[in-house]
Amino acid sequence: MAGTSAGTSPASRTRSRPAALTARGWGWRHGGRTGPAVSGLDLTVSPGERVLLLGASGAGKSTFLHALAGVLGPDTGGEEHGTLLLDGAHPASLRGRAGLVLQDPDSQTVLSRVGDEVAFGAENLAVPAAEIWPRVRAALADVGLDVPLDRSTSALSGGQKQRLALASVMAMEPGLLLLDEPTANLDPDGVVEIRDAVTRVLDRTGATLIVVEHRVEVWAGVVDRVVVLAAGGGVLADGSPEDVLGNPAHRRTLAESGVWLPGSGPEIPGGPWTAAAPGPRLLEARGLAVARTGRGPAVLTGVDVSLNAGTAVGITGPNGAGKSTLALTLGGLLRPRDGTLAAAPVLAGIARPEPGRWTSAQLVDRIGTVFQEPEHQFLATTVLDELAFGPRRLGRDTDAQVLATVQLLAERLRLDGLLDASPFTLSGGEKRRLSVATMLATEPSILLLDEPTFGQDARTWAELVALLRGQLAEGRCVVSVTHDAEFISALASRELRVADGVLTAVGSAPAPAPAPAPAGVAGPVPDAGVSP
Repeated sequence: MAGTSAGTSPASRTRSRPAALTARGWGWRHGGRTGPAVSGLDLTVSPGERVLLLGASGAGKSTFLHALAGVLGPDTGGEEHGTLLLDGAHPASLRGRAGLVLQDPDSQTVLSRVGDEVAFGAENLAVPAAEIWPRVRAALADVGLDVPLDRSTSALSGGQKQRLALASVMAMEPGLLLLDEPTANLDPDGVVEIRDAVTRVLDRTGATLIVVEHRVEVWAGVVDRVVVLAAGGGVLADGSPEDVLGNPAHRRTLAESGVWLPGSGPEIPGGPWTAAAPGPRLLEARGLAVARTGRGPAVLTGVDVSLNAGTAVGITGPNGAGKSTLALTLGGLLRPRDGTLAAAPVLAGIARPEPGRWTSAQLVDRIGTVFQEPEHQFLATTVLDELAFGPRRLGRDTDAQVLATVQLLAERLRLDGLLDASPFTLSGGEKRRLSVATMLATEPSILLLDEPTFGQDARTWAELVALLRGQLAEGRCVVSVTHDAEFISALASRELRVADGVLTAVGSAPAPAPAPAPAGVAGPVPDAGVSP
């Protein structure tokens, strides 16, 4: 349950009033970091305002929201400067006055049943028992989550889980609603569901809103104010959506700072790009069935797909359809429920053909997988050591060569100023770029990326695309689980859609003829996609 803490709140009688906030020269430095996450912030938000908070990846947007939710303090090892007030008091003294919804709904779910989950925050705020369940039902109705109160929280789709997180916060009746990229990992239908649910809640309660989102089109019609944080501290722009996003004088400055602007995409380094003809087959699935657990039901069956060198594949579909499960199976991290998954000799080398039977040492330079949750794959205490971990384990390069690779990747993905920081203190976008960079560092033949672009500003998105185009040009296969249509297009990806337990190819344009396979490799099949 996000944005709650145990204990009563001094604001218990006023939680339903819209909140006001004031920042004066405010800043925060995370423990273990030399530089501030936020600095010199001067901002006033009046009760009932609806604010879209923008800024480059790493500008401190999430840090600011966490501070307003009262979850930053001396016990976290950080250091605060200036003044931050919520209704005239420090936010840490008014927990429950603000409700925070994070981008990953799984990370904020505590209890196993929907009704108990929604009631949890109100119970921790010592709301009278007679009030709690009416609040639970009202909150679920507000967000449009029409499921039984005893429904298992683990059985919900991604969009339903995000609405559950929103309902859990609204049952607390906060005066300030804080949303940190709430639609980042949702399919297009889920994005609309959450936006409309938030709008209903705001219309009923009048609560103050601050929402962080890189893609502004979704929220531009909901908010009445846009605030852009400057990467170096302070505020870069502040005004109505029309003034900030539509003013030509602002647009150039915002584009240079990495803000996504409606109607224009980022310039990708390297200029125009054309995908090369596909190379030899690397991995082939036939009649593949995949399941999330060893004993669970298959979520996808009858998968026939081949992955070729030098090609990009985008796996799309609704939340909960099995996209990530398919990617983990292709990556050798889940065993197939049925069917066959075989690596060609050019990929397997001396290893057996089935990736699911490879050791971690065999996987590391053959298939690299980037998980949807970056924290799940961090192993080191600094960004530098995290980037160096894979190459050092391979043992192919000298330490000087490893450090040169690390420095190059860090510079390309704007992580070079964070090499001494803990990976766990990075922003969401920085964590995502680090997780991708750790896989690039080992140069695997196949890259499997789960939601690779979430949390990215326009500049870091473009740099990530340019890096992956380089991987394709070097003959690697890039497979992405994504809802980002622009990303699929930018890599000239073959799109495969997962829905209703079936994988289908999107579009029917013929693929270019594949290059001949090296000696000893079974004859190549058409460019990555569903096989005929």
